[in-house]
Amino acid sequence: MDLVPTDLRRRERLPLTAPARTLLDLAGTVDIDELERAFNEALVLRLTRRADVVVLLERLRHHPGRRALGDLVSHLDGPRMTRSEGEQRLLVLVRAARLRVPKTNVRIGRYEVDALWDRERLVVEVDGYAFHSTRGAFERDRARDAELQAQGFRVLRVTWRQIVEEPEAVVGRIARLLGPDIAAA
Repeated sequence: MDLVPTDLRRRERLPLTAPARTLLDLAGTVDIDELERAFNEALVLRLTRRADVVVLLERLRHHPGRRALGDLVSHLDGPRMTRSEGEQRLLVLVRAARLRVPKTNVRIGRYEVDALWDRERLVVEVDGYAFHSTRGAFERDRARDAELQAQGFRVLRVTWRQIVEEPEAVVGRIARLLGPDIAAA
């Protein structure tokens, strides 16, 4: 084991690896979706910083998890924070289709949108039936869309069922709205 003092922590006298090191070790054993969720959580909870992970990757160039975590940090422009499995699945589809990855859960005025492609002024909202099936939610969604459209954004709503059962159609709609320069950078 190639642990150095910066890789270690203690909690209630129990020795642990530092969060960045834990992510690197985890990277060699889980799929990219699980790794991205763990990385997101560590960043959101402020357990580690992207810079800590980059330093660790530089030091441990031959670690089994280095490639997966390195790809996540650099090639995928880091993890994207999502609030639902639907949003996570949307990102998986976007990446698989080699589209540019949107910003996620970002504010536009008083609203937080699920996915945003800034340059194209495209917002994609992932709607699960459980949270969008009431009359109030229906009305709020329409008011939100109208306000975003008035600010010059195009709004595309996709459902969980569409993401799961019609992924090609979802990606096709997004690709058409993104226009001719859609490839991942």
